[in-house]
Amino acid sequence: MMNIYWEASISLMAFEIKGVMIFTHCYQKNLGESFCFHLSLSAFLKIWNIAVNKLTFSNSYKMKMSVVMGITQMVFGVILSLFNHIYFKKTVNIVLQFIPEMIFILCLFGYLVFMIIFKWCRFNVRVSQSAPSILIHFINMFLFNYNDPTNSPLYPHQEEVQSFLVIFALIAIPWMLLFKPFVLRASHQKAQRMVRTQVCYRIQQLQVVECFDFPSFQFNFGDTFVHQAIHTIEYCLGCISNTASYLRLWALSLAHAQLSEVLWTMVMNIGLKNSGWGGLIGVFIIFAIFAVLSVAILLVMEGLSAFLHALRLHWYVFYKRTESLSKLWMPFLFHVR
Repeated sequence: MMNIYWEASISLMAFEIKGVMIFTHCYQKNLGESFCFHLSLSAFLKIWNIAVNKLTFSNSYKMKMSVVMGITQMVFGVILSLFNHIYFKKTVNIVLQFIPEMIFILCLFGYLVFMIIFKWCRFNVRVSQSAPSILIHFINMFLFNYNDPTNSPLYPHQEEVQSFLVIFALIAIPWMLLFKPFVLRASHQKAQRMVRTQVCYRIQQLQVVECFDFPSFQFNFGDTFVHQAIHTIEYCLGCISNTASYLRLWALSLAHAQLSEVLWTMVMNIGLKNSGWGGLIGVFIIFAIFAVLSVAILLVMEGLSAFLHALRLHWYVFYKRTESLSKLWMPFLFHVR
C-alpha cells in the first residue's frame, strides 16, 4: 500500500470520548490542547498500541480492508478481460460475458464495498454504538428481510435499492449462461449458409448439374453449453470463494500479529527485565532464542502460508480472467558457424 504522510491536529477530546483510549503518565503530562501525529493512509496511529480496544479496532479495520482490496482486484481482473475481447474482436463475449459478469460482481460484492466505505464516512466514534451491522444487512439483503428492529438501515430507501441489486444480479446469471451458446450456434449456422451459397453459385458458373453439400466444421452445441455452464458456475462461486480467501489473508495477518506479540512478551521481555552483568549475558541468549523463533515461525512457517494464499489469489485467480495466445518458449542459443 502507499505511504503518503501528512500532519493532522488531533484534540484531546477526540481521544477521551467514551474512555476507549488510555494514556500513560508521560502522554498526559506533555499533552496540551492539541498535538500532531504523522498519519499514513496505510497505517494506524501509534497511540492505538496502548488502547483498550486495540485488537477490536485493528481486526475490524483489517477485515474490511481485505474485502475492499480483494473485491477491487477481482473487478480489475474482469475489466482486463474487456481489453482482451476488444483486441480479439469478440463482440459476443463483451455483450454476453463481460457485461453480466460486471453486473453480478458489482451488484453484490461491489455493493458490499460501498456499504463498508459508507459506514466509515457516516458513523463516527460518537455514534458508533448505534451503527448498524454490515454483515446483518448483507445477509438480510439475500433473504429480502427488512423487518429487523435491532439493525437500523444505513440510508433511506435501502430496501428498494438492495432488492433491485439482488434481482439484477440474479438476471445476470441466465444472461451469462443461456444466451451465448444460442448466439454462437446461430452465428455458425449463418456462416455455413453463406458458405454453401457461395459454393453453389460457383458450381453453377462452371455449369455443373448438382450442388453437393460442402464439408464444414461441425458446431457441437452440447459441448459449448456445458463449457458455458462450467464458466458461469465457476465465476459465481469464485466471487464468493475468492472473497473468503482474501478474508483468510486477514486471518493470517491476525495470527502473525498475535504471534509476534507473544514472542516479544513471553521471550524478549524476560531478558530485558534482568539487570546487571547476568542480565547482559541473558539478553544475548534470549535474543538468540527470540531470533530463531521469529525466523522459524513468523518468517518461514507463517510467511510461507501467507505467500501461498497470496500467490493463488494474485496469480491464478487474477490472471485466469485474461486470455492470450500462448507462444512456445525459445531459449537463446549461440550457433557456431
